[in-house]
Amino acid sequence: MAITEMLPLADVTECCAPLTREALSAENAEKLARTLKALADPARLRLVSLVAAHVDAEACVCDLTEPLGLGQPTVSHHLKVLVDAGILTRQKRGTWAYYRLVPGALDSLASLLITV
Repeated sequence: MAITEMLPLADVTECCAPLTREALSAENAEKLARTLKALADPARLRLVSLVAAHVDAEACVCDLTEPLGLGQPTVSHHLKVLVDAGILTRQKRGTWAYYRLVPGALDSLASLLITV
């Protein structure tokens, strides 16, 4: 499935109760799997961590390439996947793009996985 077909994280959290409360439908399982797949990469997990830990919880792509040891095109690809999944937002300023966590995105995902 193409990255552009992934639903935003908000769509996943609106569809699904915590996993231990009720069985997921096939459709909801597909939505949740796409979101988890976006995070299921070591570079993407590090990017989320780096953005969250950066000053003002916002980071320029230019600040993220060196810590990852990856080229700018690769880092930009991973960031696009995270934006398309609704985990990060992107704001263009001049020639650079700046990223920040979507407020509550990780909390919403965690609430799906936590036993209540």
